[in-house]
Amino acid sequence: MMSELKDSAARQPDDSEVVISVENLSKKFCRDLKRSLAYGIQDIATELVGGRRHSETLRNGEFWALENVNFQLRRGEAVGLVGSNGAGKSTLLRIISGLIKPDTGKVKVRGSLAPLIALGAGFNPILTGRENIYANMSILGLSTQEIKKRFDDVVDFAEIWDAIDSPVQSYSSGMAARLGFACAIHTQPDILLIDEVLAVGDIKFKAKCYRQLHELRQKGTSFVLVNHNPQAILHVCDAAIYLLKGELVAAGKTEAVIEKYEKDLFLNAAENASGVMFLPAKPASESLGLDIVSVLFRGSDGNIVESLVSGQPVNLCVGVKAHQKVDDVTLHLKIRDLGGEGSMGTVLFLSGENDETFFEVLAGEHEIQLQMPYLGLEPGTYTMNIKLKQSSLYTFDFVESFRFTVKSNGKMSECRFYQPRSWKLASK
Repeated sequence: MMSELKDSAARQPDDSEVVISVENLSKKFCRDLKRSLAYGIQDIATELVGGRRHSETLRNGEFWALENVNFQLRRGEAVGLVGSNGAGKSTLLRIISGLIKPDTGKVKVRGSLAPLIALGAGFNPILTGRENIYANMSILGLSTQEIKKRFDDVVDFAEIWDAIDSPVQSYSSGMAARLGFACAIHTQPDILLIDEVLAVGDIKFKAKCYRQLHELRQKGTSFVLVNHNPQAILHVCDAAIYLLKGELVAAGKTEAVIEKYEKDLFLNAAENASGVMFLPAKPASESLGLDIVSVLFRGSDGNIVESLVSGQPVNLCVGVKAHQKVDDVTLHLKIRDLGGEGSMGTVLFLSGENDETFFEVLAGEHEIQLQMPYLGLEPGTYTMNIKLKQSSLYTFDFVESFRFTVKSNGKMSECRFYQPRSWKLASK
């Protein structure tokens, strides 16, 4: 598919600013290991005798990890790669970095490139952090003298002075990621490839990484970022590429690409988000004493509400069945945004424990109600994780994904705010 990025690049008369050019790129793999090894030997033999490989066709058991992908990256641009697991994002980065070869098409790279496509990639686990800095940065093109000048800055950024003379195999995954990121950015590369490395580490270190990426962009460094958190892509990148089963299905401004990605990803969820769930009762032999039997919303009149509206009063009702009397019962609710234009992270966490609200539930069926004077969620599709607990230590039952949709009342702006609430136990 002809992408917006490619169209935009085609309109640019000056190709000297293009640092990565991907043209009709395809890569295939075989899921069967023995067959894959046989195909590899066959391909090597064909090349040795000067024969022609039929790289454009699939053999038995093969599939396209990437198929006919085209895009260009210019100096100082930041492009995010989005797509579900298996879409081909990491494969694309590995081809660009030269770790694997494409079957068809070509990649042109202009300038120095630093790949960060695995935690601690390029590190020898037996060597110390100090030794690995010299080895890694020399591979990335720096002389020993240049590494000496930047050594302290690398260790300061990675925050590992206490472990700098310890073997890297003793490092945590976060420490290895920090060291790998610090080595890469201090080579001052023209192009930086980042594959989920920023998902490791605490909030403070992530913020420092994003500040450093901003500074590198100001100096003309281009980078490609893979991250399953759309907010990270939105925060860093002004353009994005959406891969689906190896094909490029959308490219252009980040907001538009991520909106399409989220709509595709959660299309079935949105269609099935009725806001009503009934669960089969468990036999006493399989129960932990208290079970969730239904989850639904009721209006102020007590009737079931399937279509929620921002700003309207509503009660979340969790039907429970107790096999015997249970004390200190409470609910934990975590709501995540699946659609619309919001973040995919947690947007609301409500806990009876935090509100110091616990119930004594007698044997029989009851309904725990979360009474909301008005619904503060913006329009979109959501999933709710529900845990039925005793205090904070014991979980009786849980619902992993209760889906519901919130519609607009015509006045809702793009905002998140505290949800007023009260709790009530009502016997059926």
